[in-house]
Amino acid sequence: MSVWNPDNIRDVAESVGISSLSNEVVENLSRDVEYRVSQVLEEALKFMRHGKRTTLSTQDVSQGLRVLDIEPLYGYESTRPLRFGEASMGPGQPLFYVEDEEVDFEKLINAPLPKVPREVSFTAHWLAVEGVQPSISQNPTAADARGQELVPKGPGANPNLAAINGNDNVTVKPLVKHILSKELQLYFERICTAVLDEHNDEYRTAALASLRSDPGLHQLVPYFVQYIAEKVTHNLKNLFVLTQMMQLTSAMLDNKSLYVDPYVASIVPPVLTCLVGRRIGENSASLSHFALRDLAASLISMIAKKYAKSSHTLKPRLARTCLKHFLDPNKPLGVHYGAIIGLKAIGGAETVQVLLIPNLKPYESMIRDEISDNGPKKMEAELVLGAIVSSLQSLVKDRAPMANGHAGTGGEELRAKVIDKVGELVGTRIFELGAVQVAYAVVEDQLQLSSA
Repeated sequence: MSVWNPDNIRDVAESVGISSLSNEVVENLSRDVEYRVSQVLEEALKFMRHGKRTTLSTQDVSQGLRVLDIEPLYGYESTRPLRFGEASMGPGQPLFYVEDEEVDFEKLINAPLPKVPREVSFTAHWLAVEGVQPSISQNPTAADARGQELVPKGPGANPNLAAINGNDNVTVKPLVKHILSKELQLYFERICTAVLDEHNDEYRTAALASLRSDPGLHQLVPYFVQYIAEKVTHNLKNLFVLTQMMQLTSAMLDNKSLYVDPYVASIVPPVLTCLVGRRIGENSASLSHFALRDLAASLISMIAKKYAKSSHTLKPRLARTCLKHFLDPNKPLGVHYGAIIGLKAIGGAETVQVLLIPNLKPYESMIRDEISDNGPKKMEAELVLGAIVSSLQSLVKDRAPMANGHAGTGGEELRAKVIDKVGELVGTRIFELGAVQVAYAVVEDQLQLSSA
């Protein structure tokens, strides 16, 4: 039984010239009309609810018709409630119609004209003048700026790139607010102040020990990562600041209660900068930056071992970066030193065997002249050569002990094979140190790694 009145179906059929309809056809059409109307009302109610309203409007019905790919009704877009009048066309046949509003022409003619809309215009104001933001209504107040100091930046914002371009005074408005407690803000400020205190070693040691062991600091991880990146970017000539940033990174990675995995991609660039940076320290002739590169290599080793499982592309990307700097003849010897110890730190003996050894013989020409002369770069070349030999020694440390010793070749034949593979300079240094096991490991085709 349909709720829709069958007589209405017959009236519409007679209006289009169909005089006789069977009761079965009328019943089926009534059910179909009822289904279609309910479908339109369901769609219209969706628009009403999404509009946070409780009254169904004609616009909701029109939108529902559009969704169902039905031509909307025209003439019912009025925002005022419709008033229906009733007219009788005979006994039991009422007709409802919309009453038209009566308009008084005299009032309409004498009504004041509406205001002319304003034309579209553009105005300009200064965001900043020589790095200073003027106090005008268009710019945020100083109180708003102070509230945004400890707010993390959006995912697409990189203030380090702005700093490199000389725009480090531009403030990036964050996409998400991150509220820190007063205690955490104070802790962050104290740690940053203590780490950069050159005159108080105990203060620095206590700050790093606190960061290395204290739990409940997970909210500060993005701030420390951002702080390290900014300090490394702005202080490439200050070895003390760079060293302290590496110590801060080490303390953060050592803290077992901190979940640092999502921030590894942001931690690696500052560490790589200290490892293979071209200009580190005020005096390029000084050898003090080699200690910083050793510290950065130890951090790269820690990152590669600890987070390689969560990021399968981490080790290949690190190795590719170090190999690129190692093979670049235009880089200074300090960069080559960092790249060599970096390759050793990333993958140990396997990386040395696959990436370092095949390129040692061509690389020998870059340092041969520096070592043979007594020039200012002789010490740097000696350190690079020592790093190469130290990397080759990892082949022996990571090997399983051989029960039957080494097979047959020795003496001059072994020396000739080693020199042919790694070059005369490196090969001679290996035999000067008496590292026979290293020599055998170098000439073997396959590396036998120790099994657990």
